[in-house]
Amino acid sequence: MNLIEYPDREILAMKVANRLAGELKKCLMTHEFASFAVPGGTTPGPIFDMLSGTALEWERVHVMLTDERWVSERDERSNGALVRDRLMTGHAAAARFIPFFQPGMDAETGAAALAPTLDPELPLSLLVLGMGEDMHTASLFPGAEGVEAAMAGNAPNLCPVHVEGQEIARVTLPAHVLRGAMSTHVVIFGDAKRAALERAEGLPPEEAPIAAVLNSAEVHWAA
Repeated sequence: MNLIEYPDREILAMKVANRLAGELKKCLMTHEFASFAVPGGTTPGPIFDMLSGTALEWERVHVMLTDERWVSERDERSNGALVRDRLMTGHAAAARFIPFFQPGMDAETGAAALAPTLDPELPLSLLVLGMGEDMHTASLFPGAEGVEAAMAGNAPNLCPVHVEGQEIARVTLPAHVLRGAMSTHVVIFGDAKRAALERAEGLPPEEAPIAAVLNSAEVHWAA
């Protein structure tokens, strides 16, 4: 793990956006397309805002989520809606988006149908992740229903997960897909998440799912 500290969140967003743009451009020099997996939530929003204004061959970039709540993009809880609003604007509007939610299907059926269609996108060219204070990443929540299957090395490319106390099912890229990314960036803010990250380094991925990717990750932190 390579931990990079920034003086504030604005500088982090600017530096990380520049780093991601550079890696996308480099990938497109030698590959037909770049597969780019990103999280939802509030943390990456400013990074997306800056990245979306970067001029590059976005029509050759395939954007997908690391995980999604099983709701329509018309729902404010949809990660897809956030990515469309914050990342896929400006220059980045030309990118291809791969949605996970499928109308008329439940999370189990939809994940099973979509999983094989992700094969051409793997390994991921570029991966951005967040992390919770419970050390979850994507929708790999410790102890959640379905997370054990999603941590397995032979898991399908998209897995359903049910988190206790949450009525909305989720789907997530499994640990082996995250771990196999060509380049991984984890973005976290605040002292509590910094402490959680340090705890995760000494725990197995079953207890701290973020640990599954830390060996090859660059972690970007600001208070």
